[in-house]
Amino acid sequence: MTNQGSPHAQAAAVTDAARPPRGPAIAVHVYTATGSVLAFLMVVAAVQREVSAALWLFLVAMIIDGTDGFLARKFRVKEATPGFDGALLDNIVDYLTYCFAPVVLLWIGGFLPAGWPGWVVACLPLLASSYQFSRADAKTEDHYFLGFPSYWNALAFYVVVLKLGPVATSVLIVGCAVLVFVPVRYVYPSRTVTLWRTNMAGASIWLLAWAAIVAQLPSPSPVLVAISLGYVAFYTAESVYLTVRR
Repeated sequence: MTNQGSPHAQAAAVTDAARPPRGPAIAVHVYTATGSVLAFLMVVAAVQREVSAALWLFLVAMIIDGTDGFLARKFRVKEATPGFDGALLDNIVDYLTYCFAPVVLLWIGGFLPAGWPGWVVACLPLLASSYQFSRADAKTEDHYFLGFPSYWNALAFYVVVLKLGPVATSVLIVGCAVLVFVPVRYVYPSRTVTLWRTNMAGASIWLLAWAAIVAQLPSPSPVLVAISLGYVAFYTAESVYLTVRR
């Protein structure tokens, strides 16, 4: 009689056979991890006063962040690499690229107040986002961000583009840091089901406007800046409306 093996061994064999290939999943994790390298380059650009270069790197990091989740779901990375926490990797990279590096740019670029007030303002995003990225419910089950989703890179972008002074910049930073703790449900453009096509189209136009504006610095087209800010206004209004309606 042929030995078919124990039921446990047979179940393990079936599980291994059904598991998606590891190669593409590992490639997706590496793709996400490149954000940490971009964060390092952002800091280097900030130290060298290469503001435009830092903003270009912000854009590349956002594109990677906006596409790696789709790739992770497509190649079923959780099943292919069950011992690796891709969500934790994503949070680490996002903290560096969306929070830490933008704050460094604002500090070294002279956009924050001098002396101890500048230190306090610089620390607020770092502390608030440390809390935000550690929350178990930072991303809701129906795919919203709970509280201001640490878009400090976007804030830094507009500080540079609009040539805001230290006082205006500080007001924006303090306000957004407070909003981290306010339970508004912000749209997750690539995953929120409501108005998904509209949100994706708007986010794509916003990214294209970002690129065009950076290419035109230090004097970008007012029309492009208005289009960019229009999307921000729409995104904010939509998020508040959906929160109140719910």
